Amino acid sequence: MKPRIGVTCSLGDASPGQYTLSALYVKAIAAAGGVAVLLPCDEEADVEAMASSVDGLLVPGGGDIDPVYFGEEPRVENGRIDPTADAFEIAIIRRFLAQGRPVLGICRGMQVLNVAAGGDLYQDLYQGTGTSLQHRQNAPGWHGTHEIQIEPGSLLHRIVEAERLRVNSFHHQAVRRVASGFIASAKANDGVIEAIEARGPGFALGVQWHPERMVTRCQASKKLFAAFVQACRKKRA
Repeated sequence: MKPRIGVTCSLGDASPGQYTLSALYVKAIAAAGGVAVLLPCDEEADVEAMASSVDGLLVPGGGDIDPVYFGEEPRVENGRIDPTADAFEIAIIRRFLAQGRPVLGICRGMQVLNVAAGGDLYQDLYQGTGTSLQHRQNAPGWHGTHEIQIEPGSLLHRIVEAERLRVNSFHHQAVRRVASGFIASAKANDGVIEAIEARGPGFALGVQWHPERMVTRCQASKKLFAAFVQACRKKRA
């Protein structure tokens, strides 16, 4: 039986009252041999029941995170927040981490993973770091616009089998202090953290770029989804 991958989805602005999720996540999971199961972010959701119904968890991209979760007041650069999505995703990530079950965070998902594990963020990386590198690209989503350097020996390095990679970029928040028990496994050339992962065995990985947008043209993105689905398959077995 194919592994079931829970993918969180939240209420969107464009269609009030409707949960939204890019179909690219579902297609990337299917292409890697998994089955996507949508997990709606809801105030009345039974997080434990949802968590136990799937073999792995993917937390996708989205809006900004309420800085209250890392002890800060919102800056003017902080964008739209979704309190329901924040609470649901943090709760379900913590359950998966406590149980040692596979988690993949993408863009916002990486940031929520870091906050759920006790780390914090730059509310706006341009104000926080002063970088001039473009982290919100003006190019098609499938195109890698800047380079990252991957930590040798890391889980990410073992998956993509490369120490350098060109990735797409669509964010203005970024990981600042990496959570205890995690490492920064990739950085952009300006020092902005582009991937985090839990120390030790298991699969708890966050990437700042959007591999689901690159998967049809990028072997590294295919390898990433394949490794995640395989980790979920092993956990199920």
